[in-house]
Amino acid sequence: MTKSELEYKINEVKLDYIRIQGDLEKLESFGRNTDIQQKKLDELEQELSHLNKELDATLQL
Repeated sequence: MTKSELEYKINEVKLDYIRIQGDLEKLESFGRNTDIQQKKLDELEQELSHLNKELDATLQL
């Protein structure tokens, strides 16, 4: 991926993370199960870490 593609994907993942985090907070406030949302946040954190590493590698070229 190019630098701009990576940056776009990183921003996309960040927006998803924020949205799911808000959903999780709403569910918590109602005492609902948040396991699915928490798992998705963990997956997004891993993806974001991977994308940032790719971006760093791209910038070092």
